[in-house]
Amino acid sequence: MIEGHCLCGAVRVRIGDHDPRVGACHCRMCQRWSGGLFLCFSAKAGEVAVEGPVVRHQSSPFAERAFCGTCGSHLWMRDTKAADADYDLMPGLFDEARDWPLRSEIYTDRALACVRLEGDHRRATRAEWEARNEHLEGDMG
Repeated sequence: MIEGHCLCGAVRVRIGDHDPRVGACHCRMCQRWSGGLFLCFSAKAGEVAVEGPVVRHQSSPFAERAFCGTCGSHLWMRDTKAADADYDLMPGLFDEARDWPLRSEIYTDRALACVRLEGDHRRATRAEWEARNEHLEGDMG
């Protein structure tokens, strides 16, 4: 079990089993939300417990993004089409994430010059990712 919290501490997130590897997304939607690069790790819905003033925003026809209603810290992105969908949580909420490796990176051809990532991990361009994920609608690119 790990526990994390937002900047002000009003939202606390406890997680049991999870994948301690980080994924990165460079799509325009994630750039607008994060200011440059969206980083996340996954946990099953049944492993996540949340307390505090969470605000959810339906950011696309298939996903929500959540943030603290007090300080605005980003908390997660989650598929809204499935009730038991995994959480894609912000690693910065958890002290343990400091040592977690990068597992994958998507929309690599859309990366801002200042946040291009190095290393040996899976990568996919916009075309590659969207070809494998036909449910994507709207301007993700």
